[in-house]
Amino acid sequence: MSKGRLEAFSDGVIAIIITIMVLELKVPHDASWEALRHLGPVFLSYVLSFIYVGIYWNNHHHMLHAAKSVNGAILWANMHLLFWLSLIPFVTAWMGENHFAQWPVICYGAVLAMNGIAYTILAKLLIRHHGENSLIARAVGNDTKGKLSVGIYSAAIVVAFVHSWLALAMYILVACMWFIPDRRIETKINQETNYRD
Repeated sequence: MSKGRLEAFSDGVIAIIITIMVLELKVPHDASWEALRHLGPVFLSYVLSFIYVGIYWNNHHHMLHAAKSVNGAILWANMHLLFWLSLIPFVTAWMGENHFAQWPVICYGAVLAMNGIAYTILAKLLIRHHGENSLIARAVGNDTKGKLSVGIYSAAIVVAFVHSWLALAMYILVACMWFIPDRRIETKINQETNYRD
């Protein structure tokens, strides 16, 4: 079946997720710098989560660009990813409002880890659907960066039991790893196009 509806639905859900996150930024009633300073943790958690949602949107877009079609299992795997993405606004607000306290930081890491796992499942199902020699299979490869990310999230959850700010730094590290868009799929698509021309 066509991938168009899956892409449109995913884009809509991700746009709503970003909208919900920005609505959590409450305008201070005081017109001083001190009032803004108190919003620092909320704003920092928003920026981090905005970057994460942007990373997922970007990589999701590239991965589906390489796909020719989808099936029922892929639709459900995509819903699974969107479910975990939809929890980002909640854990973002909880973490920011509580100034990066232990349990909010742990839950934030758990949601990030589940997003990583859900994305991996989606990629594997797309590869299975298109075949091991498909463009998408060659582009995704063994996904070392994805596996490393889930490993760092898991380690950060454990670290958060001792020091939540160090765990937060680990989440930022993973975001930095992915901040530059993953060019594997784009590169493979360009190579295939140039080869055919």
